Amino acid sequence: MKGIIPKPVHILDNPFENFRELIVNNVSFRQSLSNTFLIWILNFIPQIALALLLTAWFTNQRLKVRGQGAFKVLLYMPNIITASTIAVLFNALFSYPVGPMNSILHELGFIDNPVNFLQDKTTARGIVAFIQFWMWYGNTMIVLIAGVLGINPALFEAASIDGANGYQTFFRITLPSLRPILLFSLTTSLIGGLQMFDIPQLFLGGGPDNGTLTTSVFIYGQAFKGSYLYNRAAAASMILFVIAAVLSAVLFYIMRDRDAAKLKKEEKRIKKAAKLASKGA
Repeated sequence: MKGIIPKPVHILDNPFENFRELIVNNVSFRQSLSNTFLIWILNFIPQIALALLLTAWFTNQRLKVRGQGAFKVLLYMPNIITASTIAVLFNALFSYPVGPMNSILHELGFIDNPVNFLQDKTTARGIVAFIQFWMWYGNTMIVLIAGVLGINPALFEAASIDGANGYQTFFRITLPSLRPILLFSLTTSLIGGLQMFDIPQLFLGGGPDNGTLTTSVFIYGQAFKGSYLYNRAAAASMILFVIAAVLSAVLFYIMRDRDAAKLKKEEKRIKKAAKLASKGA
């Protein structure tokens, strides 16, 4: 029962104390937020770029890639491997002083002495970002391909008849038609990135020197390790929820259909003018 019933119990003596302690005084919390955003950006940009490239490749009617099913299965497979297995795999790959990566780099002449990749904050963050990218680009690709297959084929036929090349077709027809799917991918990736827990926790436990400490790992540590500070963990969770909500709202605003919004605004103006005219009559 350790930590379950802290003594003495104080309820809402100062409701904003925990938030102030986290934001103002807790360096680890601020670092966990910056780590979370940095790792998410480093993995999402190449993830969406590669997923779009593979989507354009697999859905190009002129190329007609053979064995698409096998390719899609192979590219999606990292997403179904458990996080614990991947953590053990990459720990072995980057092990020190003897490991596959050190051996390969030594044989290629890039290094003379073994490098302890997992004890450097920069390389540790890069490895975690790569793992997240490697695990999820296949899933993003499948979602985008499903979105492309849902586009009316008549649009592509009309573009082909008008002489549009593959580049023009993709950027003028495919991408605009994929706006709802891209919004879904962006939003789910953002929320998943903010909640990133399994790989940073299982791979290095937030180390080295809090270099891969994400907000979810910080919350877990506050609640279930050491002092059992459930109040601080709950406050950090609420801050994370607010950040996710605000950023999701920003994404919805940026990705909105501007033409539809203008049309709706014009319809409202016409209805309002008609109502005023009817009252005047």
